[in-house]
Amino acid sequence: MAELYRLLAEGARRLSSSAEARTLLAHAAGVEPSGLLLLGPVPEAVAAGYEHLLARREAGEPVQYLTGRAFFRTVELAVAPGVFIPRPETEVMTGWAIQRLDGLGEAPVVVELCAGSGAISAAIAAERPGCRQYAVELSPEAARAAETNLAGTGVTLVEGDMAAAFPELDGRVDLVIANPPYIPLEAWEGVAEDVRTHEPAVALFSGPDGLDALKVVARTAARMLRPGGLVCAEHAEVQSASVVGVFAATGAFTRVVDNPDLNDRPRFVTGVRVGKLAG
Repeated sequence: MAELYRLLAEGARRLSSSAEARTLLAHAAGVEPSGLLLLGPVPEAVAAGYEHLLARREAGEPVQYLTGRAFFRTVELAVAPGVFIPRPETEVMTGWAIQRLDGLGEAPVVVELCAGSGAISAAIAAERPGCRQYAVELSPEAARAAETNLAGTGVTLVEGDMAAAFPELDGRVDLVIANPPYIPLEAWEGVAEDVRTHEPAVALFSGPDGLDALKVVARTAARMLRPGGLVCAEHAEVQSASVVGVFAATGAFTRVVDNPDLNDRPRFVTGVRVGKLAG
């Protein structure tokens, strides 16, 4: 047991995180973190594997890529390099959507744009079963992860451009939800080095002002949603006014408002689809 505590203490010192040290040692041992105390003497191979993981984490690799696992609300996800790692901030927007699905009928139609790992769709399927769900992802690597994470959920997943996805659903969707790339290219230097080095740029950056993908989300949601349908889309803290402007400018939405994340920072825009666009 003394060896276990020594390894954990050394890992916590090197990573400045006892939680990450426990996660990596548990992964090296093939157990859940809660099972570490039952491990007994730490085998030499486990200690060597743990040391290798610590070194990679010190070099900046995300813990989720090292373990192949990420957690989002009530679901566990498979992630790998090339797949955006879901963030806690997105859980708030997803909760907003889940709360409102009960008012959209017995089997509301839900579309996730920029699905990435499929985290949002997987959470909705787990927490609000009975929806008719669809998801689209542009990146082949992310689409493969989403296929794994959405297996058995009934979510229809396609790989491709959201702008042209699911034309058969035009005017029939009850909720469109998206966590698109939204970091301005000019903000490259301000992004944490481990994020910009290891996570896929296609899931992070979107044009000079970060609004390119959000503009497509607004147009696609306007195409898909029925009158009275809901849209919600995540954005950067500094984009609050500009993103509200993007959705309002389409003329397709009413009650366009911004909403805070867990830290009370502007994080996602919501709106209600009005009737058909003029022209």
